[in-house]
Amino acid sequence: MILAAGRGERMRPLTDTTPKPLLTVYGKPLIEFHIEKLAQQGVKQVVINHAWLGEQFEQVLGNGARFGLQIAYSAEPAGGLETAGGIIRALPKLGDQPFWLINGDIFTSLDFSELPRELSEGVHAHLLLVDNPAHNAGGDFGVRQGMLQCAEESLPSYTYTGMGLFSPQLFESYQPGSEQFVRLRPLLDRGIANMQIAASVITAAWTDVGTPERLAQLQELP
Repeated sequence: MILAAGRGERMRPLTDTTPKPLLTVYGKPLIEFHIEKLAQQGVKQVVINHAWLGEQFEQVLGNGARFGLQIAYSAEPAGGLETAGGIIRALPKLGDQPFWLINGDIFTSLDFSELPRELSEGVHAHLLLVDNPAHNAGGDFGVRQGMLQCAEESLPSYTYTGMGLFSPQLFESYQPGSEQFVRLRPLLDRGIANMQIAASVITAAWTDVGTPERLAQLQELP
């Protein structure tokens, strides 16, 4: 699943007429880099959620045939349903097995063959983290023995990349397909408390394309 429903307030005015994941880097929409990498890994079905200017995704990406896979769209009401809410809404399209989750507004050199492919028994998600960028110097999480931890002074902190492997079990408290505004962080915190969230740190280049300045800086990289 590729998350693409955000409004992109910090990217305005660029996102007044274009959804953030459709902004271009090196002449290609951000989201297309993800789709192509997924296709290279043999992925045959991708779910994309959308809200703001959502019809543009369907116009630009179509049914996925030109990428060699099938794209299904999960439309959300105006304003979106937040990250977990968008996943819950799309669960009927995702099936009952673990699925990769990718934020549509990131850019990374990571080879998707390095994405986690299995979850150990009792583990409901495996998140990928990176060293903290300047705009998130305090980080999001810690890691201890391969398991995600809440940030604390005794642990190095890292930033969540917006990539990982998720089990539908993480969302079992909610009715699949329902429209509810649900943030992801509280579900992760509950999973951390129950030792259900794995994590690993990647060294690949990664950018959260959250502001026009970061988009411009990305365009300038060799």
